[in-house]
Amino acid sequence: MADTFEPQVIPLCNSQDLVNSGEAVPFDVVYCGQTCLAFAIRYDAQVYAYLNRCSHVPMEMDYQPNRFFDLTGHWLICATHGATYSPRTGACQGGPCRGGLVKIEVSERDGVVHWHTAPQLHPVNF
Repeated sequence: MADTFEPQVIPLCNSQDLVNSGEAVPFDVVYCGQTCLAFAIRYDAQVYAYLNRCSHVPMEMDYQPNRFFDLTGHWLICATHGATYSPRTGACQGGPCRGGLVKIEVSERDGVVHWHTAPQLHPVNF
């Protein structure tokens, strides 16, 4: 019998923990069988989440813990390579990229931000 994927909605943080173009909230996920860091941000009043992996070379992007926005507060930037990404879509906007960031579905309800599992994306203690 084949395993069936059951999506989960997992609480991540309080809504107030995410400020427009401010610090990210980090969390761990298992992506394609590997434990990885991920992050959630707020941009233009919406919440977004991505794996913390530059598409150029899969290394963590933050230049200081939980800091991903450039000085303008409008782009996510890889501290190592200078690649810039759209906070709304994760699409590469400039610099050395090979595609975009891996997006993680999130939702916000009753003052809490949640992330959603996917077939290739699970909680660490899955």
